[in-house]
Amino acid sequence: MKIAALGIAAAAVFAAHGASAETIGIGSTKGTAVGQMATILSKVVSSKAEGIELRPKNMGGSQKYIPVVNAGELQFGIANIVQTTMAFEGKGLSEGKDYGNLRLAATLMAFRNGLLVKNDSDIKIISDLKGKRVPSGFKGSPLFAFFFEGMMANGGVSMKDVKGIPAIGLGQSWGLLKQGKVDVVITAVGAAPTREMNARVPSGTRFLSFDKSNPVTPNMLKGVYYVDLQPSPKFPAIKAPTTTVGYDFMLFTSKDVSNETIGKVLKAIHGSEAEIKASSPLWTNYSSAGMAKDVGLQYHPGAEAFYKSAGVWKR
Repeated sequence: MKIAALGIAAAAVFAAHGASAETIGIGSTKGTAVGQMATILSKVVSSKAEGIELRPKNMGGSQKYIPVVNAGELQFGIANIVQTTMAFEGKGLSEGKDYGNLRLAATLMAFRNGLLVKNDSDIKIISDLKGKRVPSGFKGSPLFAFFFEGMMANGGVSMKDVKGIPAIGLGQSWGLLKQGKVDVVITAVGAAPTREMNARVPSGTRFLSFDKSNPVTPNMLKGVYYVDLQPSPKFPAIKAPTTTVGYDFMLFTSKDVSNETIGKVLKAIHGSEAEIKASSPLWTNYSSAGMAKDVGLQYHPGAEAFYKSAGVWKR
């Protein structure tokens, strides 16, 4: 009886703790790399941040939840540095929008991204894309229309030089490559869809190499930089030394989220580097020490305070 009573009491305490927890949300996109990021961050925050439950909220793309975070109706969002910078500066996808409440919470990891073709394709360099079939439109993920223009410009190619094949988003474009209906796609090095395409295409796949002496791509896509990669079992589509593009993914928030909440969330993430990196190859370049990276955008004051206390604020 005493044991049963203790069990009931423990359950009551647990229920009371759960009831008192603050439930907050993080913008996510189902079935994407962002979705993988949101899932592991929600897991570590919910298990380690006292009194906080973080839950992914799937929406139709990062551009859908940027205004919701800005309005304070959603506490966090994830987007790459290119899209985040557009939102902070009111340019590109966010032209004419005022997202002045946005603040950075963390720099998450560096992505390696590029233009992927079938391994037996006659496309050897980016300039060979002229006249080829290229995904276009991207009504569901308009950022990638910007990415295609910026990436192909490295080889002197624009959308006017190719045959546009309509695609709603990246997922559909990957399907088109597997079906032989497009000749190139944008994808992340090491991501699950990239490995899956490499396995499904009979000849395999490979990334095209960028000319890193040409600054056009970083100039067109603010926050992008060139990265040299070597062949690795982790990256089957890197068939030879290849220059891809890199860019950071950002965790952003609203200035109206409390310093206390920001501090608890970041403390949980900062202390979970091993668990986060073990969750997916996407996090290979993640480091807790790099969460406060200076990318030229304003961090939330609660983030700045936490990073100073953790000794990783280097400005």
